[in-house]
Amino acid sequence: MEIISHNYKNYQCILAMLFAIEEINSNPHLLPNTSLGFEVHNVPFGERFTLENLLYWLTGRISFIPNYTCAKERKSAAVLTGISWTISEHLGTLLNVYKFPQLTFGPFDSVLNEQGRFPSLYQVANMDTSLSLGIVSLMLYFQWTWVGLLIADDHKATQILSNLRKDMDKKGICMAFVEMIHISRGSFLTNSWKNQLQIMGSSANVIIIYGDTDSLLSLIAIVNRGFLMWKVWVLNSKWDVSTLDKYFLLDLLHGTLIFSHHHEEIVNFTDFIQAASPSKFPEDIYLHLLWQMFFNCSFSGKYCKIVDNCQRNASLAFLPGNIFDMAISEESYNVYNAVYAVAHSLHEMTHNQVQTQYHGKGKDIVFFPWQLHPFLKNTQLTSPAGDHVVLNWKKKSDAEYDILNFWNFPKGLALNVKVGTFFPKALHGQQFSLSDHMIQWATGFTEIPQSVCSESCYPGFRKTLIEGSATCCFDCSPCSENEISNETDIDHCVKCPESHYANTEKNRCLEKTVIFLAYEDSLGKALTSMSLSFSLLTAVVLGVFLRHRDTPIVKANNQSLSYILLITLIFCFLCPLLFIGRPHTTACILQQNTFGLLITVALSTVLAKTITVVMAFRVTALGGIMRWLVISKISNKIIPLCTMIQILISVIWLTTSPPFLDTDAHFEHGCIIIMCNKGSTIAFHCVLGYLGFLALGSYTMAFLSRNLPDTFNEAKYLAFSMLVFCSVWVTFLPVYHSTKGKVMVAMEVFSILASSAGILGLIFVPKCYIILLRPDMNSIDHIKGKTDSRRKISLEI
Repeated sequence: MEIISHNYKNYQCILAMLFAIEEINSNPHLLPNTSLGFEVHNVPFGERFTLENLLYWLTGRISFIPNYTCAKERKSAAVLTGISWTISEHLGTLLNVYKFPQLTFGPFDSVLNEQGRFPSLYQVANMDTSLSLGIVSLMLYFQWTWVGLLIADDHKATQILSNLRKDMDKKGICMAFVEMIHISRGSFLTNSWKNQLQIMGSSANVIIIYGDTDSLLSLIAIVNRGFLMWKVWVLNSKWDVSTLDKYFLLDLLHGTLIFSHHHEEIVNFTDFIQAASPSKFPEDIYLHLLWQMFFNCSFSGKYCKIVDNCQRNASLAFLPGNIFDMAISEESYNVYNAVYAVAHSLHEMTHNQVQTQYHGKGKDIVFFPWQLHPFLKNTQLTSPAGDHVVLNWKKKSDAEYDILNFWNFPKGLALNVKVGTFFPKALHGQQFSLSDHMIQWATGFTEIPQSVCSESCYPGFRKTLIEGSATCCFDCSPCSENEISNETDIDHCVKCPESHYANTEKNRCLEKTVIFLAYEDSLGKALTSMSLSFSLLTAVVLGVFLRHRDTPIVKANNQSLSYILLITLIFCFLCPLLFIGRPHTTACILQQNTFGLLITVALSTVLAKTITVVMAFRVTALGGIMRWLVISKISNKIIPLCTMIQILISVIWLTTSPPFLDTDAHFEHGCIIIMCNKGSTIAFHCVLGYLGFLALGSYTMAFLSRNLPDTFNEAKYLAFSMLVFCSVWVTFLPVYHSTKGKVMVAMEVFSILASSAGILGLIFVPKCYIILLRPDMNSIDHIKGKTDSRRKISLEI
């Protein structure tokens, strides 16, 4: 028996039931020697009329008596009800009293099986547990993060809304609005204008509609009244096209995406529909009505049958798609499976009774409909179409979905084209598939529509949430210094590691350039050349002094001190090579200590030379004591004494806080400075202070002895060299502290070279001039002549 509403879409369900019954009756292995029959009843609108018609059928009388039946010939085993859950619920209330098996072929509704309200009811459709996940997968595929939701305000609304919110929140999708549509046919007018303004005023271009055609009639009126185009509609099931056509909605729903239960094709079903005609099924009044309406047949209202003048070879396949769809619907597929479930249950029950009565008294086989329940509950079969049918709702699996695209251009085409699938049980990454090139979008869209609250934040920017708005509504802020984002819509920028820096667009971390005073740099080459040149020049001067070691100018002012000073200057000029090249720990330790030690030796030698000059001219006046001091060469003790003090400072420095290899990734953008950290800045400045003290002492002694009479008195040159030395290092300090990297190193190297060159130039160049260019001045005769002339001048005075 089939109880359905009266419209053309539902008529396909009747044909599906008839096709299944014909297959079963022709199958010798299923219900042998038994033929299935059926009855079809319309269900009028309204709970009262629905129950009234059901009581007529149950009692077999127009004046029905509850709990009694007068239809002795009726042998119905089960009732198939649908399409909406409301009809099944109303019928189930009464059928449950009779414990009559009821199979629903509409969408699965958990309420019908919960709390034991309808123990005699079985749902054929699979559960829609994963539907929300499928819808969210579609949103993610097209990057639709700002969508609206229209949902029927019924008992399922809360659970559906909760599932959608949970799945959307996980994936960062926001609801622009949620509208609960009243399902009562007379109540929609009060809120229609409010809903219409909500939809039209929303920036969301994608709207999800959850419900069936009957429960969303108010929405139909809203869309019709507002003529809402340029929206992408996502539906949870195929709506009744014929109903929508009444409200002129077909054009507006062109391009709609529909989640429909996946099912296999039923072999020969299409051929069966094409062959259906009033002549083949003369008792089917629906076929007679269709032929009369669409094929210009003469119709006898008295007998509800066509008479003649019909179009030859007329077929249901000739009807427009918006009138009758040749593709099997979800409901028809469920009817097909329901008939097979009942047939298999009857087969098992009959087989069980035959065995029982064979061993019993051998009475005729009789059964009551309620006896079918144990077999229906345990039904698990594979239908001829290959579908696994389970009626026990606790054992049902999640539905699989086909994603359909509704084509209705030109108007009346009404095609549902499969463009994708969603299989929740598939492997991760293979659940969702879509052929977006096959999709025809809604009127007004020439490319894939966008539905976002805020434009995407491109690489180099991050999302900044707007207070009081949804998480999908945000501003885009550029990443902070040395931070990047290389994807769109990033919540937080990523900081580049110390060895990298952000490029100008802030979408990539570039490796920082390592900076140090390298030999390959032009500055490094220049300083290296200067270092080697000065050291070579000093070696040449030393050679000149050694070659002319017996001349008066070389012997004057302590010959050995001149040799020590020249050798020290050679090493002073080579010392900058420790500062050039890639720094390492050993070089860092040697740099400052070697520099300090060599300059100390040089300055202490200059100090010794100035003391020698002073003592040489004071020896006669002071008598024997000074003469003894000159003889003992106490001035030569100054060098080791001063050097020991410098060594002591270096030892303290190295034991407390020695220099070490360091890097600075922040001073210069895009660069990592490799440098030698002084360790203890106090120790470093102590070294410079000690050198300054020696230079100042040497300058003082030289300045005091500058006017002493002597042919080769070098006190003036010593004073000038110390003045140059102090000027160089006093200038060095502020520049040194204001720079970093190779410039700072270059400044220190230049200061070493400049101060050493000052000593070399001012002390030894004049002597080399006399030795090489004025040898006549470097003779004893010249010295004696100059001495005699001085005496004469003295006597004349």
